[in-house]
Amino acid sequence: MDLQIAEKRVNELTNLLNQYNYEYYVLDQPSVSDAEYDKLLRELIALEEKFPELKTSDSPTQRVGGEVLDMFEKVQHQSQMLSLSNAFNEQDLLDFDRRIRQIVGDEFTYVCELKIDGLAVSLRYEDGLFVLGATRGDGSTGENITANLRTIRSIPLRLNKGVSLEARGEAFMPKRSFEALNKQRMEKGEELFANPRNAAAGSLRQLDPRIAASRNLDVFLYSVTDTGEENIESHSEALDFLDTLGFKTNKERQKCAGIHEVIQYIEKWTKERPELAYDIDGIVIKVDSLDQQEQLGTTAKSPRWAIAYKFPAEEVITTLTGIELSVGRTGVVTPTAILEPVRVAGTTVQRASLHNEDLIREKDIRIGDQVVVKKAGDIIPEVVNVLTDRRTGEEEEFHMPTHCPECESDLIRLDGEVALRCINPKCPAQIREGLIHFVSRNAMNIDGLGEKVIGQLFSENLIADVADLYKLSYEQLIGLERMGEKSVNNLLDAIEASKKNSLEKLLFGLGIRHVGEKAAKTIAQVFETMENLEKATHEDLIAINEIGEKMADSIVTFFEQDEVKELLQELRDAGVNMQYTGPKLVSVQDSESIFAGKTIVLTGKLEMLSRNDAKEKIEALGGKVSGSVSKKTDIVIAGEDAGSKLTKAQELGIEIWDEERLVEELQN
Repeated sequence: MDLQIAEKRVNELTNLLNQYNYEYYVLDQPSVSDAEYDKLLRELIALEEKFPELKTSDSPTQRVGGEVLDMFEKVQHQSQMLSLSNAFNEQDLLDFDRRIRQIVGDEFTYVCELKIDGLAVSLRYEDGLFVLGATRGDGSTGENITANLRTIRSIPLRLNKGVSLEARGEAFMPKRSFEALNKQRMEKGEELFANPRNAAAGSLRQLDPRIAASRNLDVFLYSVTDTGEENIESHSEALDFLDTLGFKTNKERQKCAGIHEVIQYIEKWTKERPELAYDIDGIVIKVDSLDQQEQLGTTAKSPRWAIAYKFPAEEVITTLTGIELSVGRTGVVTPTAILEPVRVAGTTVQRASLHNEDLIREKDIRIGDQVVVKKAGDIIPEVVNVLTDRRTGEEEEFHMPTHCPECESDLIRLDGEVALRCINPKCPAQIREGLIHFVSRNAMNIDGLGEKVIGQLFSENLIADVADLYKLSYEQLIGLERMGEKSVNNLLDAIEASKKNSLEKLLFGLGIRHVGEKAAKTIAQVFETMENLEKATHEDLIAINEIGEKMADSIVTFFEQDEVKELLQELRDAGVNMQYTGPKLVSVQDSESIFAGKTIVLTGKLEMLSRNDAKEKIEALGGKVSGSVSKKTDIVIAGEDAGSKLTKAQELGIEIWDEERLVEELQN
């Protein structure tokens, strides 16, 4: 067989196998037997081995798993993957509905979807070809798991249209696959996965794609970030568009005319949830109209136009065998209930939160009690109440200590607080927890420095504060338990890479009291350098909208400490970046840019700028970039092959620029 004939046959086989794959894994309507499919696949594998130049990235042979990876690369999402705020009861839903009506009026509809209990993923396609798959990560940056996602047969490697887009969804492990996997692990004497969600996440974070390929994962897509020139005006239309491209969406979705129809939908699936072939942990409710979504906007973490209703927590009875104390990075001493192991909402629970001493007194919790335990929002186990009628008289009352369980310093209760706190700045537990926070994903994001490794470094006296992380050497690390040459080099590379983080990551990582992730970014945008922030007065700080009296006092007090000044100097000497490197904060009032306060829509293909670059530059100058054209749009930037958005802009009489005008204005 010559190359030309082989190429023709490879194309035939690829098209056939992709079609059969779609019928089986997306439509659940197979048209050929497994034996026929396997026969064609073997023929394709043989041809690709004989003519390797004919192997393509969308070949069905790429689903079996390729080479083992060294590590996962970081991936910047084209737009932030926001999390959803939660509703736990009918009143939360009514409050959500009321907030929507206050902004958009009474004319709107909802779309309800099953909330799949899996791992959020992003799939990027260029000209119809699957080129990149990533985890959600911190919402802005995820991990490149393309090789593992290729093994999920319901993910199309090539779309039915040659479009470029980013689709988002939930990868999950069906119940049947989960049961089969745990059965195999039990036979091998391996630790069992607690639930399908953990199993799916663990499978997709394997460096060997062949492991993911063997786990029989699945996916449902639930959104698309850019529909190109398609005239799509609602979320439900976007889901239909995903269907036409060959994606797998969840067909149990439903449009609802009002919140009471939403509640009926929730009641239906609360009852029918166990009958599904996969786990769900709630219902997602979204405003359908894209224009109304844009009008409602987002907070720093969540869209205002969507909410996740979480199913009521499962409650079980077990015995509280002890109470353990832990000291957090701010010195708060937290009691935790130690329980006889019990299954709750699909996982084995052995610990539950008790929050503080007042709660223990209020519920009269004693060691040895029979207690009711639930997982709040299917996540955090907590003790609901005590079954006092089951007491035998052998139960023991618990009393909080007067001294820190880590350093023996006096514990105090600050005015207005219920928590006991250790205020010793040299308390080992606080230092250790502060280090764990510093390296965490939303702070300095140092891969390989998990809680166990930090604990090991701390106990070996290799680190005493965050600056010591940047002094670690190969020789110090190579002798530690489970730290081989590859692990050590990867860790040192990750520490080195963290030096380039923008200022807000460092500010959040330092753990300044009352300064969360969002506040850290705002502060970094306003002051731009650590030096400017160190000089900031209380008045400078409270002049910023997001900063109140408590936060301002905390920031000023933090930077006044000699220990902090010494620490920052050590970090500077180590080469840690002390400047904000993200988009500048430009207020509409202060900006002289033509974009300030304007709503801009980008459409068509841009040649001189990527769409993401254009969006960032416009927003940095005080503009807002929208995905749809409406009466509120001020300017439409039309690149090559602009379609329906350009037509709509012309009909509405909106100002239209070409890319050359955009670049010219950006440079002014």
